[in-house]
Amino acid sequence: MSTDTAVDPDATATTRERARDILGVSRLTNSALTSWLHGLPGVDEVGADARAATFGTRSIKTTAKAWAIDAAISMIDLTTLEGADTAGRVRGLCTKALTPDPSDLSTPRPAAVCVYGDMVATAKAALGSSGIKVAAVATAFPSGRASVAVKLADVADAVSAGADEIDMVIDRGAFLSGDYLTVFDQIVQVKQACGDARLKVIMETGELVTYDNVRRASYLSMLAGGDFIKTSTGKVSPAATLPVTLIMLEAVRDWQDLTGTQVGVKPAGGIRSSKEAIKFLVTVNEIAGEAWLDPQWFRFGASSLLNDLLLQRQRIRTGAYSGADYIADDTPSLY
Repeated sequence: MSTDTAVDPDATATTRERARDILGVSRLTNSALTSWLHGLPGVDEVGADARAATFGTRSIKTTAKAWAIDAAISMIDLTTLEGADTAGRVRGLCTKALTPDPSDLSTPRPAAVCVYGDMVATAKAALGSSGIKVAAVATAFPSGRASVAVKLADVADAVSAGADEIDMVIDRGAFLSGDYLTVFDQIVQVKQACGDARLKVIMETGELVTYDNVRRASYLSMLAGGDFIKTSTGKVSPAATLPVTLIMLEAVRDWQDLTGTQVGVKPAGGIRSSKEAIKFLVTVNEIAGEAWLDPQWFRFGASSLLNDLLLQRQRIRTGAYSGADYIADDTPSLY
């Protein structure tokens, strides 16, 4: 399997040129990035928490709830990221993605199945021409502690196996030490190594400490060409919180206003119930707008969420809870 990690210098130069134009500088330096990122409006932490809390108080009518449940199912990245993963386990997960509820074939399918790079070929074969994407975590997930050459080889390996999407992790050590240029350059190189695969940039917001850092990491990831910004690996707590997702949604909304480019958002980790998922969808609609209420632009990294959504969907359809025994429990517990 090829591990060619060559990066197109012209494409990289174009990304850097766009970044210089946005920053209004002739040379992209760490100092210029620092000035720009630290010049972003600060986040009112109390205000963000309070506003996010209000989205959980909305009254959702039955018709809207049914739509939201179907939408949430269609936005899930069904995930297994464990050291004990086997080809059989991945195939079982793909079977669930293809037929989430065998008792109701009108049930939407998840957007993607997310696996380690060495399981991409297995997932691709199992999913066939279904249209369900295969996402692969890469760049020394979840720590990100590896050389750039290793990170790019990790990406190239997954892409050559057929990955449609790459979920990379940023170097949090570099970010927290203020070495923004290193983070930027690594994202640019990974983006180029992705080829046609879409890039989700995992910021690991639980390690970023402040909401201001979440905003800065969001802008830095978009500046470097990320197609999605993603909260977490699912390995660190706290993971996907509503206030953090709100801040990221504000960032992608404002980024589109600034550049005309739409970027997706993926909260991952800790979202387990339909009630929680609906709160996130309300937040998407209120903050970013209806254009983001689509699997192309919003995902849940929350495999354990699927079973609860299926139970709620069955209750709406039949008027009674089927019970967990009637839902296949073959999804891993990581998310």
